[in-house]
Amino acid sequence: MMLEPLLILELALLGVGTGFLAGLLGIGGGMLMVPFITIILNHRGVSTDLAFKMAIATSMATIIFTSLSSVRAHHRLGAVRWDLVKRLTPGIVLGSIIGSLGVFAWLKGSYLAIFFGLFVSFSATQMFLNKKPKIAREMPGTGGQLAAGGFIGFMSGLVGAGGGFISVPFMTGRNVPIRNAVATSAALGFPIALSNGLGYVLSGQAVQNLPAGSFGYIWLPALGVIAACSVLTAPLGAKTAHGIPMSKLKRVFASILYLLAAYMLYKGLKG
Repeated sequence: MMLEPLLILELALLGVGTGFLAGLLGIGGGMLMVPFITIILNHRGVSTDLAFKMAIATSMATIIFTSLSSVRAHHRLGAVRWDLVKRLTPGIVLGSIIGSLGVFAWLKGSYLAIFFGLFVSFSATQMFLNKKPKIAREMPGTGGQLAAGGFIGFMSGLVGAGGGFISVPFMTGRNVPIRNAVATSAALGFPIALSNGLGYVLSGQAVQNLPAGSFGYIWLPALGVIAACSVLTAPLGAKTAHGIPMSKLKRVFASILYLLAAYMLYKGLKG
């Protein structure tokens, strides 16, 4: 399948930008990718309802590759709590499948857009205020972690993000040091993306009017270009982060997220 040069350029710039910011701020690029992939698909004649669902699915699929790159670095530093990964993953897989095969396929794209806008607004506010969760308790037992994993996987599947905005506060609020929480969240990104990605592929099989290069709801041209570029620039972002006043940087990024959230709310309410 041949891609037009302008499309390659658009997707490459998106991959470069989201990869760099993911490394710089320690978050996934889903909150940036989803609105821009929606716009790109819109301009190519895909309806907003379908474009938004495909943007969520494609954004999530890129995390399969970027999480592997990220977790290798964290593992070398001994920061990943693999015991927590082991306990949270079964719930994540279950919640992801319920979300991507069930609720995601059933909801209209406009409703998902509204939910996405609200979720991003909340996340931007947390970032802008630089709120730290209160250390209230220890990690719950196996049952509690199964439920927590289910919630993380389910919510991630509805917004196309890797779950860091949920899993990191959850872990740090339960006496897991922030360094370990961020590293463990990166490791959790792989089962979140893989299980949700499978759900998006299966639930999109019967969908009509998918653009060329679609695999279920996943748009393969965007997945390939964005993943390749973001994996290259994420390490550069991580290096740049050292010595930069992160609190001010996060407020600037939060302001950008507010604009993107407002755009998605507008599209959702209009739809």
